Amino acid sequence: MERCLESNCRGKRVAEVLRPDEDDYFVLKPKHSGFFATPLELLLRHLKVQRVILTGVAGDNCVLFTAADAYMRNFEVSVPADRTISIDPQANRSALEHMRETLKADTGLSKTFIDKLAA
Repeated sequence: MERCLESNCRGKRVAEVLRPDEDDYFVLKPKHSGFFATPLELLLRHLKVQRVILTGVAGDNCVLFTAADAYMRNFEVSVPADRTISIDPQANRSALEHMRETLKADTGLSKTFIDKLAA
């Protein structure tokens, strides 16, 4: 975070928005999946989480691998289609389709998730 918040960093604006608060949980992801070599599953079980909502870049890699690992751990998976992106738009669409069909992921638009939470 400190590096990303330096004035000459291109991602500074994003880092400022996503900067965790003092009481937020923070898990470093060393590889493609958020579950690989991290305490994420233990943390989610402790918090009694049943559904994970995944967003981010590299939808055809990191998001896909994290979604697959979440599914294999019996979490419900949601990946808002308008909140994930890949270098290749077709690869992103294919990854979303794969997550929807194989991982039973909800890949609706983010507005539908907000509407569901508000209901």
